[in-house]
Amino acid sequence: MKYNDLVVEKNTRPTRKGRGIAAGQGKTAGRGTKGQKARAGHNKMPRGFMGGQRAIMQAVPKLKGFKSYHAKAEVVYTDRLNELKGKVDNYALAEAGLITSPFAKVKIISRGELTSKIDLETQFASKTAVEAIKKAGGSFKKVKILQKPAKAEKES
Repeated sequence: MKYNDLVVEKNTRPTRKGRGIAAGQGKTAGRGTKGQKARAGHNKMPRGFMGGQRAIMQAVPKLKGFKSYHAKAEVVYTDRLNELKGKVDNYALAEAGLITSPFAKVKIISRGELTSKIDLETQFASKTAVEAIKKAGGSFKKVKILQKPAKAEKES
């Protein structure tokens, strides 16, 4: 065994700051001397605080309107459902290429003629679309948005 092959565990005890000169982090406790960051509570500044100047959020002009962070529902029209039969859910719609992912919100909207009998299970549907599905002999059931499965941790 060589000296550089030794594995030394880190000292896990936290340093006790401001406990006298002999403690190593005494007097100013590693904060330097004077100034805003040397004082107590300096880390509780509001976000965007720029040392007493006008904050950047106040300086930049505001844009009109508003941006929603919620993903919009993907639209599927009833005439596109004629290709499908039996139970139709998000997975079946994704396999058919009508939506991008089985975990997306889906809204069914009435357009054209629906001839195939389907049991639809999606998040949203217009009233006329539900009527068209029932007229064709099918049914509609509202279900929650599917959650992506959690990633399995690798075992070592």
